[in-house]
Amino acid sequence: MMSNSNVEMIAVSSSNVAAIGYDWANQILYVQFTNNMLYNYKGVPVGEFEGLQSAPSIGSYLHRNIKNLYPYERVE
Repeated sequence: MMSNSNVEMIAVSSSNVAAIGYDWANQILYVQFTNNMLYNYKGVPVGEFEGLQSAPSIGSYLHRNIKNLYPYERVE
């Protein structure tokens, strides 16, 4: 599964998130939700991506640590 910027998307086990990806060069986090909407979050440090990847609840981590803290836009 690829986003439109050739970032590798990693499938995750979550009730509302289907996959996540990270653009290392530009510090952009990609989140594909189970409704197929893809968003990117800009300026997300790699540590937050790694935390998200290993979080027991992807959705909770995303809500607590990323949403509303980083600028985002809907990609598709």
